[in-house]
Amino acid sequence: MASGLVRVICRSDQVFEAPNWHPDGWFLVNSGGRLLRADETGLTPIQTGSNERCNNDHGLLADGRIVFSAHDGTGAGMHLFDGQECHPVGLPRPSWWHGAHGSLLTYACVQGGDRVVRIATYDLETGTETVLTPDTAHHDGPDFSPCGEFIWYNSDATGHAQIWRIRRDGSHAMPVFRDENVNWFPHPSPCGRYVIYLVYPPGTEGHPADMSVQIHAMDPDGSNRRKLLDLHGGQGTMNVPCWSPDGGAFAYVRFNER
Repeated sequence: MASGLVRVICRSDQVFEAPNWHPDGWFLVNSGGRLLRADETGLTPIQTGSNERCNNDHGLLADGRIVFSAHDGTGAGMHLFDGQECHPVGLPRPSWWHGAHGSLLTYACVQGGDRVVRIATYDLETGTETVLTPDTAHHDGPDFSPCGEFIWYNSDATGHAQIWRIRRDGSHAMPVFRDENVNWFPHPSPCGRYVIYLVYPPGTEGHPADMSVQIHAMDPDGSNRRKLLDLHGGQGTMNVPCWSPDGGAFAYVRFNER
């Protein structure tokens, strides 16, 4: 963030997505339904048992465990991997993990028979789930502020996807700013200085892959918004937390144009 320097860490003909920055300096990604380690040597599979339909909703918990979402016969569900065994989180609804603060997970989910996507939290210590957003719009891509008091996310409640913020108890939901772009996947930096997000052109539906997109940054109060990068990407570029532990750099995936 200080220098604007871009460094290629891993390049492959195999499509991989959604990098999480491990404290040891490698990157957790997904490809072909599996989780992998990405570094200067290439891609190395991570064995997660029978979970062969992992998607790009995965990340790292403070205690070293990996949390990820994988599809089965009933939809996507969250799992925890301690390096040897996987354990399902056990929520009664499809859920797509996006962020954590301590024992509290935040994710996108659907309830009942509808397909409206909401933001929720689940406390691993108490087993308590709290659905934070109403069923009046599509809410997605949640990620915690470094203090844990706020959850950033995107919502189309005002017409198209914009960046929003809500308190972890579900109060004070509001857009941080509004513009004509379609904005997804906000990620606050661990140092508290920045928020980055993925910018699609006006009129884009959803968060597709293989498009000309941008990565923008702003201050946490929504000011000082500026473009950092133009790239070919979209879905898979930065769906999940991707900051270095010190908040001085972030990881992303750039794709070749097809």
